[in-house]
Amino acid sequence: MPHNILVADDDPHIREIICFALEKAGMKTAAVADGAAALLAVERRAPDLIVLDIGMPEMDGLEVCRRLRQRSDVPVLFLSARDEEIDRILGLEMGGDDYVTKPFSPRELVARVNVILRRARPAAAVEEEANDRQFAHGKLVLVPASHAASFDGKPLLFTAIEFAIIKGFLARPLHVLGRDAVMANAYQSNIHVSERTVDSHIRNIRAKLAAVGCLDAIATVHGVGFRLGRCGG
Repeated sequence: MPHNILVADDDPHIREIICFALEKAGMKTAAVADGAAALLAVERRAPDLIVLDIGMPEMDGLEVCRRLRQRSDVPVLFLSARDEEIDRILGLEMGGDDYVTKPFSPRELVARVNVILRRARPAAAVEEEANDRQFAHGKLVLVPASHAASFDGKPLLFTAIEFAIIKGFLARPLHVLGRDAVMANAYQSNIHVSERTVDSHIRNIRAKLAAVGCLDAIATVHGVGFRLGRCGG
């Protein structure tokens, strides 16, 4: 079944380019011009991923994502006309999975969409077999087959990228992982991701775990990377 992608951007030319590129790659698309319409479209038919422009008028993409994250973990790929690091970090901390700056290459955008979709819903048989495994460390439990996570019985709502990162730590709980290893677990692609982007994802994961009482989820090993904490164990 082809993936359904929602494209939300106030520029009709940008919407046309993105939809054409995604449909050429075998996906189905729907397009809206503002944030309110994007939220309504998600309610009517949950997409597999949203390409979301940050700079839309009235309700910007960050506010749309904030509202979505209150009830959904649908993957979000942000678009922005600005290339400032603070905007990128803010977008990811709001719950986005990745970030593309305008002007962008349609081929790169499609590649990033495919990476996020593979992490959200692995299709290969070998991955499906691996997903039957349940990961547990301390009071933290991940069930990849159902994309479910919990701490001490309290449910956690991770994005696809966040889920892949924490799964990478749980697969090697005694290892210290450098940023390159964290990126490889999350993206499994040659797409370049900045160190600040990785730090933003780690910060977001820590915040979600802290909200349910896990204050020792991921420790920083200065100059080396990150390691899994006791997770309440």
